[in-house]
Amino acid sequence: MKRVVFNQKGGVGKSTIACNLAAISASRGLRTLLIDLDPQGNSSHYLLGDAADAVEQTSAELFEQTLTLRFEHLPVTGYLQDSPFPHLAVMASSPRLEELMGKLESRYKIFKLREALEELSADFDFVYIDTPPALNFYTRSALIAADSCLIPFDCDDFSRRALYSLLENVEEIRSDHNDNLHVEGIVVNQFQPRASLPQRIVQELKDEGLPILDSYLSSSVRIRESHQQSKPMIHLDPRHKLTQEYVALHDSLNG
Repeated sequence: MKRVVFNQKGGVGKSTIACNLAAISASRGLRTLLIDLDPQGNSSHYLLGDAADAVEQTSAELFEQTLTLRFEHLPVTGYLQDSPFPHLAVMASSPRLEELMGKLESRYKIFKLREALEELSADFDFVYIDTPPALNFYTRSALIAADSCLIPFDCDDFSRRALYSLLENVEEIRSDHNDNLHVEGIVVNQFQPRASLPQRIVQELKDEGLPILDSYLSSSVRIRESHQQSKPMIHLDPRHKLTQEYVALHDSLNG
């Protein structure tokens, strides 16, 4: 299963959701890979800590390799790093992704990530792809390579308005490039059950037929500690309410 976590709006919890779901998959003994395509590298630092800054073979080098004519290319496994957590590997991000994007677009390398993941198909049970908060080359590459798309959503009117164009963009990529792609659902993040606005917005989205998942993720200061210590919630505090919400989300997605 190759799952991309995507929203064109920043600050909605993409990296946090991708990393925590990946960590839960790995904690179940499933061979899991997290690919970080966001130049900010939040997922890389979340799972690798300070070691992320020392990684030499990143997702940027993987894409850069596609621009050269060298006969001996590094296999895709050469761009993967072991995380401190069993069964969880990372393809780290790099700020260089930003400077490479124009060259990759002009050379039409949009299908290279899909080819790379096909090369890894026998090595991993789950692949989670964290994307930039924009519909750019890397996001399109991820959607073309993935089986499914998971959309984080914060309960505000601005995020709500952005949902419809986002879903249209995913559908266009599915129609043009990836028949297997489907939207698994919209993940309600930072949910505050006692506040009336989030409840109203979520209910209206459900009434409009949008695929809102039943497992909501609540707001918690523990998630900041989780990032600071580079420990996903399943490793930081397995019994915490938010951890259990992540587990419920993971299990609902994976049967």
